[in-house]
Amino acid sequence: MRRLLWRTHSCVPRSHSCEREFRRLWPCVGTNAGAARRSARATCRSESGVTLIELMIAITLVAALSTGMLMAMRTGLLTLEKTDARIQSNRRVMGVEQILSRQLGGVMPVMSPCTPPSFFRGTSGSLRMVSTYSMTGGARGIPQVLRFQVIPGDGGGVRLIVDEQPYVGPASLIPFCGPAPAEVAEGSFVLGDQLAYCRISYRESRPDSVLAGGWVDVWDRPNLPAAVRVEMAPLVPDPGKLPIVSVTVPIHITRDVVALYADQP
Repeated sequence: MRRLLWRTHSCVPRSHSCEREFRRLWPCVGTNAGAARRSARATCRSESGVTLIELMIAITLVAALSTGMLMAMRTGLLTLEKTDARIQSNRRVMGVEQILSRQLGGVMPVMSPCTPPSFFRGTSGSLRMVSTYSMTGGARGIPQVLRFQVIPGDGGGVRLIVDEQPYVGPASLIPFCGPAPAEVAEGSFVLGDQLAYCRISYRESRPDSVLAGGWVDVWDRPNLPAAVRVEMAPLVPDPGKLPIVSVTVPIHITRDVVALYADQP
């Protein structure tokens, strides 16, 4: 039997092709073709790798998956942002209705130091009054001098703002006797913005009649009205949000402002 001689320099594989490896190893193994094929096959397995096309395909798949995940995350974040903005807008609308109802319902019959007898004065675009409800302290706060105004909005339409100041006596009413500035001050609170219209009307009080009184646009009478109505409508209606609706608040105070009562000093 012919002895197989393996030489380091002559039998070490130098090619990446199995057929070349088999032909190169053939002189080393003689007639034993099976051993040559097995040796060439083992060498090819040890030198196997990834081609450039396979690498590009893998990178393309990873990039496509990453892009899909990023698009899904972006869509989810946009949906969450829109939902949160819609919830905040609905809460604001509900909060405005509650604030108006509590402020108008807590009106106080206060004498005026500038235009007697009553400090309560209003037109279709403005209203001044004293209320027991405070936006900062709620119903437990001190009484506030309120001034509502309808002014032009920045993006079109009109807006409803209110200014409040603590009521500590007749002297605190003097700054509200003059004309109100048609602008948003530093302490103003915007109740409604981007409105198509905002109108304030007052219901006449008829204590001697079972019939309700009519609505007027100007209130300069000595006593308080029977109710106050604030009509509002959005400039651009959005079906996905709660619309700003009109608020009608009845006033249950029947005290005569100019009459002297036994409890007065």
